[in-house]
Amino acid sequence: MADKKIKVTLVKSPIGAIPKHRATVEALGLRKVYHTVELPDYDAVRGMIWHVRHLVKVEEA
Repeated sequence: MADKKIKVTLVKSPIGAIPKHRATVEALGLRKVYHTVELPDYDAVRGMIWHVRHLVKVEEA
């Protein structure tokens, strides 16, 4: 599972989100709306994505 990658794209601005969600978006490496990052498919990363699932779009890479 470690060799798998997932693409995460920020599709909604975290400006109005609670501070914990803003911090999670930043920790995922997402800087601006429509910025995409490729991350390893780990349970910890999936958990972070789950918490901000209303702000991001996820694709299998």
